[in-house]
Amino acid sequence: MLAPSDSTVLLHTAAGRVIAEPARYLRLHWSVQPRVFADTCAMFTTAAHALRQYGWGRILVNQVEMPPFSPQEQLWISQQWLPAAVRESGYRHGAVVVADNVLTRLATAFVTSTPELPLRYRSFSTEEEALAWLLQQPA
Repeated sequence: MLAPSDSTVLLHTAAGRVIAEPARYLRLHWSVQPRVFADTCAMFTTAAHALRQYGWGRILVNQVEMPPFSPQEQLWISQQWLPAAVRESGYRHGAVVVADNVLTRLATAFVTSTPELPLRYRSFSTEEEALAWLLQQPA
């Protein structure tokens, strides 16, 4: 499927937004709002479906305002979603704009510590730095 000609919001929930970008990557922008597990699952499931549909492998994740992942979210992301997204959807590169909240950073570190997967994560303090790196990676 062709990349959208404009930024296209694929999902908007209390958890945040999943956006398909014309430069052939997804943007997951997490909200400061409290979220339920179903919203988190919807964000990630939408992202995996979009990667597969568009044939992309890159995601820019903005967690600046995000509350930490719950233990339930951490386990689901790391044990179910992430391996499937890599295996079935072609997820290969993640640029994460990290939160100031240390608990959010720790929860994200738990989720992204998957050395057995062919997936490369980099953390950044600004979205500009994250995007510059991400756009250098194969789509």
